[in-house]
Amino acid sequence: MIIKILGIGCSKCEKLEKNLKTALEELNIDANIEIVGDLKEIVSYGVMTTPALVINNKVVSTGKVLSVKEIKKYL
Repeated sequence: MIIKILGIGCSKCEKLEKNLKTALEELNIDANIEIVGDLKEIVSYGVMTTPALVINNKVVSTGKVLSVKEIKKYL
């Protein structure tokens, strides 16, 4: 599983990354996490507001920090 967090490193992006790692740990899922800060690549996903969460090349959330519970639903 490849999971990307699209964002420029703001506090919301960092919180989303923390929640993602917690969700993966609680579900005992091994995944590759990539942080994408390049604006051209972010826009290539059709994302205009960050942070965004991309799971296996599918954008599942944009513009908000998902809770651990919300992230688990997508995993």
